[in-house]
Amino acid sequence: MRKKLLTMLAMQDSMNTKVHPQWSEQNYEWYRAVWIECAELMDHQGYKWWKKQDPDLEQVQLEVIDIWHFGMSALFSNFDSATAIADAILSAWSTADNQQLSVHQATEDLATWCLMHKSFSAVHFWQLLLAVDLDFEQLYVAYMGKNVLNFFRQDNGYKEGSYIKEWAGKEDNQHLVDITAELDTEADSFRDDLYEALSTRYQQLTAQ
Repeated sequence: MRKKLLTMLAMQDSMNTKVHPQWSEQNYEWYRAVWIECAELMDHQGYKWWKKQDPDLEQVQLEVIDIWHFGMSALFSNFDSATAIADAILSAWSTADNQQLSVHQATEDLATWCLMHKSFSAVHFWQLLLAVDLDFEQLYVAYMGKNVLNFFRQDNGYKEGSYIKEWAGKEDNQHLVDITAELDTEADSFRDDLYEALSTRYQQLTAQ
């Protein structure tokens, strides 16, 4: 688990550096991105008692992966190294209460903590993982996939506004899920295979 945490932290650092070479010095409000993602998660889970809503677990889980991107980024401000971050996360998770909270409660707890402390809570994130039926291995695979998609977006004009996010009526996140299911996530070439598959599908579907 520690090795995979370090891998994810290195990948997040690389992604942030691609967006801004001196990202760690910009004092970005990562915590704000976290609680806003929490709000988006609520939309997919459903909270409106005055109308019929069916939870979309797949989209809820995708929002949790987005939260993890911003959460890891926030923790870089609190520690001197990725190793220290990984150790702190593992320590927090080892003492976390594994009580099964509702998705609503776990999401609100994380958002509240972020707003109060203007940082990120590994403990509350762990409880959110449990609430949405994700384990660490699923988090790792999903994070790797979304990280590759984020690189793909940047390489294809996301920052400049020329990237096409919807391909043939489906958002790229949904294509990511479909493609990941077709690949060997344990293969050493998984990241390269996924990037190539995304590129091929993007070119085919956006050219139509």
